[in-house]
Amino acid sequence: MEITNVTEYEAIAKENLPKMIYDYYASGAEGQWTLKENRKAFSRILFSLPPFLTLKNFEGLDLGKIDRSNDSGLASYIADQIDQSLNWKDVKWLQTITSLPILLKGVLTAEDTRLAIQNGAAGIIVSDHGARQLDYVPATIMALEEVVKAAQGRVPVFLDGGVWRGTDVFKALALGASGIFIGRSVVYSLAAEGEAGVRKALKMLRDEFELTMALSGCCSLNEITLDHIKTDWDPVRAVASSLCQD
Repeated sequence: MEITNVTEYEAIAKENLPKMIYDYYASGAEGQWTLKENRKAFSRILFSLPPFLTLKNFEGLDLGKIDRSNDSGLASYIADQIDQSLNWKDVKWLQTITSLPILLKGVLTAEDTRLAIQNGAAGIIVSDHGARQLDYVPATIMALEEVVKAAQGRVPVFLDGGVWRGTDVFKALALGASGIFIGRSVVYSLAAEGEAGVRKALKMLRDEFELTMALSGCCSLNEITLDHIKTDWDPVRAVASSLCQD
């Protein structure tokens, strides 16, 4: 079977992984609305292409290799391991026992972003923990812009959740992410083809991302901006911008 994009690894992984392990990675909380929304939300973000492209954008690309085309008990166990007493003071305490930068994962709102920075977080990971904890929270890509605006460039903001294609990476960067994390795609490709599968999955993501940059007229990461995408909430962004100018 010829794998042409990362999403195709899931079917192979389902055959190779023990049922309990696969169910944990493939499932989400309750009705799995957030899990599905993490993926669907990316498809609602459209590209706004530049008026012209030069062949220079495609230099170095190997276009022939670009694609054309029931809950587990383990989840409940993992949920039980979460310490419900964690609070902002714990971030301060962690700073006393390590010189490593502390990144807070699971931030979805502007308020938590500001609190995280006030309490010394060196970075933020916008994540809903694989959509396994609370169903019907927003998809991470939907929450990203709010968090980025609240951070105001003081700390890097990363995105975790729903990234399956190189186009998803581009959209996240356009919305202000400093980088992205991937989980299920690595697990599935590892289960399907071992280390070679992971290398192939990462290469496919990179190839798709580079092609997206070329088609969008971007020669560097710094050139990827909000102007390259259209979202469901564009009118809200426009109104907010107008109010700021007034």
